Amino acid sequence: MLLAKLLLATLLGACEAGSDFGVDPALRLHGHNDYLQLVPLTRALELGLGSIEADVYLVDGELRVGHERWQLRPGRTLSSLYLDPLLAAVRAGQPLRSDGAPLVLLVDIKADGASVYRALRGLLPRYRDLLTRFVDGRVEPGAVTIVLSGARPEAMVAADRDRWCAIDGRLGDLERRPAPPEHLVPWISSSWRSLSDWTGSDELMPDEVELVRGLVERAHAQGRELRFWGAPDRREAWGAFFDLGVDRIGSDQPKQAARWLRAERSTAR
Repeated sequence: MLLAKLLLATLLGACEAGSDFGVDPALRLHGHNDYLQLVPLTRALELGLGSIEADVYLVDGELRVGHERWQLRPGRTLSSLYLDPLLAAVRAGQPLRSDGAPLVLLVDIKADGASVYRALRGLLPRYRDLLTRFVDGRVEPGAVTIVLSGARPEAMVAADRDRWCAIDGRLGDLERRPAPPEHLVPWISSSWRSLSDWTGSDELMPDEVELVRGLVERAHAQGRELRFWGAPDRREAWGAFFDLGVDRIGSDQPKQAARWLRAERSTAR
């Protein structure tokens, strides 16, 4: 019953943006720290978000989810909160995104990147029916693509010719020569505050507009997507980043952001 309700809610949410699911602007939203929502994961699927984020620590052999260590609880894990219910949804025939593309689960490693990645190596193959797989540079798309952020062990991941995740890159990756493979670093993320002090209370200055537009163009030219963290989380920012082509617009207010973007930025209107 729950899965049926989720499917209906996802389809109805997409229909708010018009009959062509591919234009749903809510797909550009990234559910920052989704596990802090009143109903993690379920709400994100209901709203039709394109990507969600979970912070993890390795404690007593478990990949526990939480922003700080004091928030961690036994059994509240990446598997129990995300991977198991997502696998159940896929096996029940539930689409996770209205456009059929993979839902991105950004796993933010808060500490001990190498240890966390070793734990993921052992865990993720159990979800082969769910996850995108990367084999010798070939991408085998799944319903969910895992991207590692935070304390990601880049060299370890890059050395694996058969893996179940990709890496969240940084702005410097856009300048590296040779550039990292697109299948290894599909995202480029940056702290907004390292680029601008804009809070959304007024309009972006022309030089800030050009900066963001330039970063978007550079990332897209390399086949990558762009995301900012720590950016203003208000309608002025959602609209500005959407219009400038930022691919993943982070929000801790996914319901409000999805509703506003569908009302103000739907190409079907």
